[in-house]
Formats: sequence, structure tokens, C-alpha cells
Amino acid sequence: MGWGYGDRYPAYVPVAKKRLNAEKAAKKLAKGGQKLSPIHLAGSKIATSYWGKAWCQHLESFSDYENRLPRGRSYLRQGAVLDLKIENGKVSALVQGSETYKVSIGITVLGEQKWQAIRARCAGEIASVIELLQGKLSASVMHTVTDQKDGLFPLPGEIKLQCSCPDWAEMCKHVAAALYGIGARLDQEPELLFTLRNVDHLQLISAATLSTTAKTPQKGLEGQDLSALFGIDMDEAAPAEPKAKAKAKAKAKPVAKKKPSSLPAKKPQRRKAASLGGKS
Repeated sequence: MGWGYGDRYPAYVPVAKKRLNAEKAAKKLAKGGQKLSPIHLAGSKIATSYWGKAWCQHLESFSDYENRLPRGRSYLRQGAVLDLKIENGKVSALVQGSETYKVSIGITVLGEQKWQAIRARCAGEIASVIELLQGKLSASVMHTVTDQKDGLFPLPGEIKLQCSCPDWAEMCKHVAAALYGIGARLDQEPELLFTLRNVDHLQLISAATLSTTAKTPQKGLEGQDLSALFGIDMDEAAPAEPKAKAKAKAKAKPVAKKKPSSLPAKKPQRRKAASLGGKS
């Protein structure tokens, strides 16, 4: 029996209709009591931060993925990733297609030997967790951490993909959307990359602290604008007066001024000179 055009290719669904279907599916899941962590893009770009872009570039560097990744990008931009959670060695997602599909991505946790090697190469170079998570470090350090072979990102052999859809391919468009969703999530929470590989990013800071010399001062929060850094308004309070000084001031009493007298001042009387020889 021959295959007709309609049998081989699904009917075209406009992007607006796909977005609406995704919103309806999300509301239905939320109404059923499921707590969702959807991926919403502010614009057409999937990732804008250092870690998010580095993750996407890492995915696109593997030739085995290049044929399926473009469909995943489209699905993500359409709001199809209704839920995405990142845990130690695991990513779980719900992606809306013709129905809602469950995606599971297993990531091999980073081996202790490899993690120690990364820490050793970064020792003394990372003195601030803020600089690390913002990706504002030297090129050599960032190359070490994001190296395709010896860095934090998983290799294809360390990634296991699974989806509940009927697509026979190992990486279906729903899985590809979830993989790109990880990059979008790293834009907001870059520390989740370390969670995914089951390593503590603070250990990189500890290594720097132990190896920092007097010539290389440690960079922490001291001297930084905390108000701008964390996006809060911090009132500048007047410096407090020393307690001892304030206490002494409270006890001190004002000295009353003497009122001027209305009586005229008495003239000094002259004393008679004493006789040295008695009466004459």
C-alpha cells in the first residue's frame, strides 16, 4: 500500500497555535497539582550569558546532534518546554508536541580524578564565586572549565536520552528542546551545571584561597557595590555616635548665667595708715 502525502507528513500547525496548545497543556498540568518550571525565552536568543551560550555551543559541536538540534530550537522558542528540572546527574522535562511527552536525560557525574585535575589547573586563579558564575575570568581558566574533553561539559557518551514519544530516533525534537532548555536555564542559574555534574563549585574557590599569594590579593565581596550587585536599595545611614560620648552629653547640665546686679558697685574704702610711733 502506497503512502500518501498526508500519511507521511503531519499537518502544518502555525506557531501561534502551537504556543496556545502549550499554554493550555501547562494550565491543565498546574490545575492537576503539578508544580512546573517552564522555560520562557525573553526573545529569539536561547542563551545570553557565558554559561548558557557555552552549553549550546558544546551541544552544536557534536556531529551526531546537528540534524536534530534545529527542531529542538524551534520547539523551545514556541514555549513547548513546559517543565525542566536539573538534579545530580539527571534532567527531567515535559515537552509539548502533538501531546505532552516526558523527557529524561541522564548525565554521568564528573569523576573525582577529572574534577581534581580541573581544580588543580584553576588553583589560585578563581578568587570570587561571583566572577566564576558570571563567567568573568581569564581566558585560560574558562578554557579549562569548558574544555570539550577535560572540562565540565559532558561528552556524547556520557549523555543518555529518553522520550515517551513514538519517534524512533535517539534524539527526537522533544529531547533536543530539553537539551537547549538546559542552556536557557543556565542563564539564570549557572550553578546548576555543577549540580548536574555532582561537584561543588565552591571547591574551586577554596583551591584559589589556599594558593593565593600576597602578590595576588583575593577578590571577594569586599570593596564591591553590593547594592548594584544584588539589585537592592541600601540606605546610607549616618555614622553612629560613640556610646560613651553620647552618654556624657546626656548627663551634662547647662551652666546658668549670673544675672547682672542692679545695685551700684561699692567704692573700696581707704584704710588709715597705722601709726608707727604712737601719738605725737
